[in-house]
Amino acid sequence: MRLNEAENKCVLIINPELPTGLIANTAAILGITLGNRFNNIIGRDTVDASSQHHLGITSIPIPILKGTKDKIKELIEEIRFNYNEELTIVDFSETAQKCNDYESYVLQVKGLTSDKFEYLGIGIFGPKKIINKLTGSMPLLR
Repeated sequence: MRLNEAENKCVLIINPELPTGLIANTAAILGITLGNRFNNIIGRDTVDASSQHHLGITSIPIPILKGTKDKIKELIEEIRFNYNEELTIVDFSETAQKCNDYESYVLQVKGLTSDKFEYLGIGIFGPKKIINKLTGSMPLLR
């Protein structure tokens, strides 16, 4: 999917009760996954005045918001029920965090029903109006 900065938005919602390192890890995993999913979310490489190369970084702001595990689960359910076609969500769960490799994660997920997931955070990408409606009242994670 191509990025239209005027019409689309990306947010991360992370449980603020997590330890700082796990908050950072959750944000990194969600950001990498969203960056891989969408064309043009990363800006072009650039060169500074000293001729040093700098890889492109995200071309849009990505606010990180606070959300309890219950709020995160509620948002996931609402998006899947009402906005599944318009929004893309990526989740990071306790299941994922506890697995030592990706194949273990895949096997664990196959054995769980959706109601059994405990989410550490989610990333949402899609139309700005819908994301603002869903997350506009949520505070920034500081």
